Amino acid sequence: MADNSFDIVSEIDLQELDNAINQALKEISNRYDLKDSDTEIKFNEKELTLNFESSDDYKLKAAKEIFIQKAIKRSISPKAFKDGTVEPASSGRAREELTIQQGISKENAKIITKAIKDSKLKVNTQIQGEQVRVQGKKLDELQAVMQMLKEMNLEFPLNFVNYR
Repeated sequence: MADNSFDIVSEIDLQELDNAINQALKEISNRYDLKDSDTEIKFNEKELTLNFESSDDYKLKAAKEIFIQKAIKRSISPKAFKDGTVEPASSGRAREELTIQQGISKENAKIITKAIKDSKLKVNTQIQGEQVRVQGKKLDELQAVMQMLKEMNLEFPLNFVNYR
């Protein structure tokens, strides 16, 4: 039936995330307007969260923007981060927690499979846990599915792996 396949996943490289955090902290410590803000970015690998803390809301927002720019340069989609609410911390400081989205939820997997079926391409889809497998006879059709999904502008990042 199907000779070729690929998997659609929603994952980020944690090493690249760590590199983006380190680059952002380095730029924050060198910027004149943020130098004395005592800004922190902490990554909780167990809960997949990023905790930003700074001396006020403006500096917190600037630090977050710097981090997002560094993440984009390291091929991490800004859609991978879900914003939290800015909370007051001790001594007038501001804190925000970003959640990292890993894996494709069942609802999002259904959206992907429905879009692929509506495209009338001759491919089969299977939801396998937190990923979607696409199978087809022709490589051109698989590439057309990839292109269509990239153009859909979904609310979560997509990666294509195991292309064979």
